Amino acid sequence: MRRPARHNTPAGADTWSGTWVAERLGVELTGDERLPGLLGLALRRNPKRAHLLVSNVLGKHVPQAPSVVHGHGVELGRRVRRLLGEDAAGRAVVLGYAETATGLGHSVADGLGTAPYLHSTRRPVAGVATAGGFEESHSHATSHLLLPEDPALLAGDGPLVLVDDEFSTGNTVLNTVRALHARYPRGRYVVVALVDMRSAADAGRLEEFGREIGARIDLVTVASGTVRLPDGVLEKGQALVAQHEAAAEAARAAAAPSGPSARFPAPLRGAGDGAQAPTGPQSAGDLTRVDLRWPAGLPDGGRHGFTPAHRTALENALPAMAARISAALPEETHRVLVLGFEELMYAPLRLATELERTTGAEVRYSTTTRSPVLAVDDPGYAIRTRLVFPAHDDPADGPGERYAYNVAGAGFDAVVAVVDSVADTPALHAPDGLLSRLAEHTPRVLLVVVPSYVPAAPAAVQDAPERPATMLPEPLRGPAFSSYAPEEVGWLLQDLSDVTLEAPTEEREEAIQSGGAHYAESLPVEYQPSEQYQQLFHDALEASAARLAHAVGVVTETVLAERPPRPVLVSLARAGTPVGILMRRWALHRHGLDLPHYAVSIVRGRGIDANALRWLAVHHDPRDVVFVDGWTGKGAITRELAQAVEEFEKAEGVTGFDPEIAVLADPGSCVRTYGTREDYLIPSACLNSTVSGLISRTVLRADLVGPDDYHGAKYYRELAGADLSVAFLDAVTARFEEVTEAARAEAKELLAADRTPTWEGWAAVERISEEYGIHDVNLVKPGVGETTRVLLRRVPWKVLARAGAGSDLDHVRLLAEQRGVPVEEVADLPYTCVGLIHPRFTRGATGADGTAVSR
Repeated sequence: MRRPARHNTPAGADTWSGTWVAERLGVELTGDERLPGLLGLALRRNPKRAHLLVSNVLGKHVPQAPSVVHGHGVELGRRVRRLLGEDAAGRAVVLGYAETATGLGHSVADGLGTAPYLHSTRRPVAGVATAGGFEESHSHATSHLLLPEDPALLAGDGPLVLVDDEFSTGNTVLNTVRALHARYPRGRYVVVALVDMRSAADAGRLEEFGREIGARIDLVTVASGTVRLPDGVLEKGQALVAQHEAAAEAARAAAAPSGPSARFPAPLRGAGDGAQAPTGPQSAGDLTRVDLRWPAGLPDGGRHGFTPAHRTALENALPAMAARISAALPEETHRVLVLGFEELMYAPLRLATELERTTGAEVRYSTTTRSPVLAVDDPGYAIRTRLVFPAHDDPADGPGERYAYNVAGAGFDAVVAVVDSVADTPALHAPDGLLSRLAEHTPRVLLVVVPSYVPAAPAAVQDAPERPATMLPEPLRGPAFSSYAPEEVGWLLQDLSDVTLEAPTEEREEAIQSGGAHYAESLPVEYQPSEQYQQLFHDALEASAARLAHAVGVVTETVLAERPPRPVLVSLARAGTPVGILMRRWALHRHGLDLPHYAVSIVRGRGIDANALRWLAVHHDPRDVVFVDGWTGKGAITRELAQAVEEFEKAEGVTGFDPEIAVLADPGSCVRTYGTREDYLIPSACLNSTVSGLISRTVLRADLVGPDDYHGAKYYRELAGADLSVAFLDAVTARFEEVTEAARAEAKELLAADRTPTWEGWAAVERISEEYGIHDVNLVKPGVGETTRVLLRRVPWKVLARAGAGSDLDHVRLLAEQRGVPVEEVADLPYTCVGLIHPRFTRGATGADGTAVSR
């Protein structure tokens, strides 16, 4: 990147950013002469306290040079080390406060050098025991949890260093020490803050409390002073906030364009997907997802503890990670903001310090926050602008607004938004989400997702030889992997796009039938449809979109009724993936539910990807998981999944996964949860990757997939010009409204009916296998979807078609004609059609007469 030109000093830069509040409310800041440079004032939207001390060096509300932010914390840590001496400092533990001081606490631990670090959190983590908690009386969100991975972290007798951004009354520190001392008594505490703003009366309470518990409590700060609050300041502040917010709302209403699209800007799409940003002042910037390649097993912060060894690992990885961000920034970037996420302050801060060190851009750092603060565009006010967006990490205390301050209007050429993977949700990518809000004010938005660290699984899982689930990679998402939007699906797969896996169909069939290879060890060459075949797909989609939408509605309503309140959809890749996306869209359309959705691999004869199940068990309650597939044939995958889940639970000691599969179509009567039991054309079966997000069938080969790896798949980026994946989804989604009532009614009937599987499809397959002298049910593929797969991927022998079958088989007849495969009409066939793989294949034999395939 080019080195930026010197920015001019903005008008009013010498004005203290507390002037506006001080003049209107009579608030006075007195004390150390450095205070005006460290602090400004703003008004809280909080019934408990009127004013907010806004730090200029914390990197929370005010974008600041990352070296300044980190440097203040490191210097405080060095002062603590000098205060304690080498021996006591070597036994110290640092505890920071969520959310504002998590990064500051990390930086203090950096200054101490040898101290492990833990910060409180407002995010409960399933399966992690609470080591303590306390309340923050004046805060808008009070409950703090302590969730160390190592229960002994707080149990030592060394000094406990408590770090907060400001020390105003001392109540939070007193509450913390009181709670922890009762459980983990020790002889020394050190309280660290950027500023000490206690009154004279409050100052004596800390010393008195130390005598009460028999412990020494020291205080280390950058500056000190007091805030004088006149009588009635709370009521005056609330009235002032109400007045300005009413005026701002009136101004917005007057300026807003009319019409249904006025509320939100256009949704962001991934870079490279061809989406065009709208023009004008509300235009959305480009969004680029950057893969940091975050080191496996490295915590994203101190929520569960962060040791000196973790710090070393991060330091070693920072240059390469920052370089990946830098490479994604346009060359002309002069001014860039690295924006952290609530409690996730330290990782983005260190990425920002490395960018500042290695690039020529002017780098600033701040984070999003829960704190509701009034914004006033005045040089004498600390919060000039405010971006508002919905919470996007499914917070335990429910949905609500979140904020990014002083970002709008700051002239950033790019914003690097850094979130943890728990927060990489549909709400983040929604039209009113953080990314869209940022795109309104900067030409380029980069998204960096750091894997959310979760402590090791229970002992039964730890004893397994495989890598702990906490170290498994986060799901792959579009546009980096697949042409689906990132919120539509997360792929629990590894990317094998750079590996040559394709083999000619005849070679693959010979190897499979001879026992020399498993079908999942290679990929067929991607079939590229003729113009005539593509037209058949479009005709079929137009004719069947409403029927498909109805089936999507029926199966989704059934799932929501039987697995409330918020099921986790897990599609069996790849045929299940479009169905899972459609089910997720229905839940959002009909119920306003943003359901998590993932795609995992299952391989006949090899089972489901156990590492994917481990990841799911750590990040979700297994009882909420609903497996999704496109259709059933003879039920082989249904049986495979049931056996695989049983084996996994016995081996891992993890219970709760239900092997029942929800499918769009169940012509084989193999499952209880389905949209229809008719055997008709699902247009997504017509094509391969070009209707499945450009993702290949999954691959499981020993030299590519180790015991600690997800199964693999390829992303065929080069087929983007032929991609119909999103067009298929949109065509079906567009019919949701017209089928809603009918789908709901049918789902209600099905829920009251006997849906016990009859497995009549399996019986039919066994009969066909014997009647046609095949003697191998694996070579009999019943149903329209499975027959299509035979014609696209295997060496077909013949196709059996139900007498009188109509347009649902047009594409099958065309493919059969192109491959020289006879279509035999059969009366009383329980499926619309059945595809037969050549039972005694030798290279070159394909059709009934053994002649070669013509492609």
